[in-house]
Amino acid sequence: MAVATLNDLFIHGLSDIYSAEKQLTKALPKLARAATNSELSAAFKTHLEETQGQVERIDQVVETSGIKLKRLKCVAMEGLVEEGQEQIEEIEKGPILDAALIAAAQKVEHYEIAAYGTLATLAKKLGYTEGMNLLLETLEEEKATDEKLTMLAKQELSQEEVGK
Repeated sequence: MAVATLNDLFIHGLSDIYSAEKQLTKALPKLARAATNSELSAAFKTHLEETQGQVERIDQVVETSGIKLKRLKCVAMEGLVEEGQEQIEEIEKGPILDAALIAAAQKVEHYEIAAYGTLATLAKKLGYTEGMNLLLETLEEEKATDEKLTMLAKQELSQEEVGK
């Protein structure tokens, strides 16, 4: 897709994050099953529900903005998901894997925070006010998930069983 205008950039970015969210809906159940910490597993399950809502919100942005998404694959999310899967395969189930899963999930959240922040700014610049508000709503959810993961990381890493 040739990107020549801000609107093209917005469509490309929205298409990219749509792909990212779709990939995440497949990855989150695997993370939830791999986690041994019940709070972490529950956080992944909760975020799956939020992610499904975020996909629906992107559909609303598309509808209210009168644009059409492009079919593309978010290679950044593909790499982040693959990294998490490698950790599941390589690290024994337990507190160390839980810590690795938190780190992997936070990388995803930071990617999403950057993407939604940029998209909300572009939507504002392009006059897509309703779309901007929807994107800002998702941005706040992503930030809240990142905070929850930070709290879980602090709990997980403070447990004696993690060792050194």
